[in-house]
Amino acid sequence: MSAVIAANWFLGVVFAVFTLVFIVRIVLTWYPQTNVQGPLKLIYWLSEPVLVPTRRVIPPLGGVDISPIIWVGIVTLLRQLLVGPQGLLFLLFPPA
Repeated sequence: MSAVIAANWFLGVVFAVFTLVFIVRIVLTWYPQTNVQGPLKLIYWLSEPVLVPTRRVIPPLGGVDISPIIWVGIVTLLRQLLVGPQGLLFLLFPPA
């Protein structure tokens, strides 16, 4: 397996995991009384360092935190730009 294929696979997995983390955070905003224990603590640990600065720039609108929604869009865009079918990795290093 070449280094480009390995990097493409690794970045694809990382982007998929972060998309899933932010989608779980979107669902958790619907239940503000949820106890953060077990696997939910890992979700908060992964997403909170990114969401806090975003909340400073874009505060909750009408009591609804939209920062996870913004990050789902950003991660999806980065995934398409880097490892998508016409992403930079495929354009710069085409598969043999």
